[in-house]
Amino acid sequence: MTNVSRSAFVTGGSKGIGLEVARALSTRGYGVTITARNEDEVRRAAQELGPNALGVTCDVRDFASVEAAVRRHRERFGGLDVLVANAGVGRFAPVQDLTVEQWRDVIDTNLTGLFHTVKACVDLLRDSSGYVITMSSLAGKNPFAGGAAYNASKFGVNGFSEAIMLDLRELGVKVTQIMPGSVATYFNGHTPSNEDAWKIQPQDIGQIVLDLLDMPARTLPSRVEVRPAQPGKRG
Repeated sequence: MTNVSRSAFVTGGSKGIGLEVARALSTRGYGVTITARNEDEVRRAAQELGPNALGVTCDVRDFASVEAAVRRHRERFGGLDVLVANAGVGRFAPVQDLTVEQWRDVIDTNLTGLFHTVKACVDLLRDSSGYVITMSSLAGKNPFAGGAAYNASKFGVNGFSEAIMLDLRELGVKVTQIMPGSVATYFNGHTPSNEDAWKIQPQDIGQIVLDLLDMPARTLPSRVEVRPAQPGKRG
């Protein structure tokens, strides 16, 4: 077992927002477990984060897979103080072209995967009076053409997050949903470049997570909306 006093579990942690959140937590002395579907990517990311990081291959669509990852975390770090439920995918198409498989992938990852993750972690979080941070999106309140699956999943994430906030604060566990706008990540096959300089950067979300953890225990920001300070130029 690693000799750290606090630990965090970050899904979708091999790159982008998840990796930068994990990095921010690591700089604060947290032992961090990161999960992702791709074994090579999650192993490399954990090596990059250092000796107090554990990389676990996990598919949040499968509850047994999440339970196994949480067991690995408990064996390594003992308890759990912070859950950052970040795993997500995007499949964008008009509803007439959206396939059943694409719909299921988005809903099962973004929404059911969130339930699986919280369910698998809740007992450890209750023991530590911990913190759940769910990664939603401004798409969770702003629908757009071609976003039927993604919008539905993120509207669901918002409702789920607000409901579990009411459930879990009775147990001493805080819940906050972060709703970013445009972020410079690898999401949906995008490769970040200099043209993304106007966007929110993944490390900015890491800073928001640290700021939330610094709030007084009596205070709970239940929703954080974040967007680029200036809109980018659209080609």
